[in-house]
Amino acid sequence: MKKTPKYHYMDSHVHTDLSHDGKSSIADYLEYAKERSVDEVTYTEHYDVYDGVDSKLTTLDVMRYWREFLSETMRFETRTNFGIEIGLRPECEYKIKQMTDSYRFDFIIGSSHITRGKDMSMDPSFFAGLTMQEAYGEYFKEVRENIDIFDDFDVYGHLDYVVRYGGYGCKMIKYQDFAKILDSILEALIKKGKGLELNTSGYRYGLSCAHPNAEILQRYYDKGGRIITVGSDAHESKYLASHFDDAYDLLEKIGFKEIAVFHHREPTFHEIATLKNHA
Repeated sequence: MKKTPKYHYMDSHVHTDLSHDGKSSIADYLEYAKERSVDEVTYTEHYDVYDGVDSKLTTLDVMRYWREFLSETMRFETRTNFGIEIGLRPECEYKIKQMTDSYRFDFIIGSSHITRGKDMSMDPSFFAGLTMQEAYGEYFKEVRENIDIFDDFDVYGHLDYVVRYGGYGCKMIKYQDFAKILDSILEALIKKGKGLELNTSGYRYGLSCAHPNAEILQRYYDKGGRIITVGSDAHESKYLASHFDDAYDLLEKIGFKEIAVFHHREPTFHEIATLKNHA
């Protein structure tokens, strides 16, 4: 028996089979959205530049993505948004800007997948010889650098992504261990008018929390951050809006009253209480 959705949802982070690690089509998600009480889906295919990286992966063909998005989504009534998740890299500033200037995206997630030239999800050498404190510190240092360099993104995605891949015993960032750099990151995002993503995939990856964890989300809120999007980071349609009940409840506990969904690069705010009462 399928579980009846508790609330209504808007998923702002979804990957299809157009991304190298996606399994479901654009249409698969929209078919599933009907029974999952998902009112809005924002597709955010991976765009990573692999220049100088030891990888067999290739950069997304954005034109193909755009064409398929148009042809597939027009067959469904569910509202859809054309987004992208960019793997920000300081050394690829020009190429990334050239791409973002070429398309009218609704939403851009800035993320860090490749750090110091290493794709940490596929190349464990990023962590070789580093303590957990050193590795996480290097990751956050480049996140901070990306925020200074790039303007063309709307939220930073899965801010503590690095915890997934290091092989260290602790799979949660303790805010106090990285307070200085995390505060710098959060303050820079707020100053530039950028938001933060609550990414629920952490639960699926066997972590005890979402990305970023509650401590970091609370710190963002306490510093005045109010632009928060919620995304499943689904790579398969069955994970659409996964753990969103937990996400909404957590955000309300922290103090957030609204979540943001982006259209034409501008946030529309939705009351969490309304989404919960909509069911």
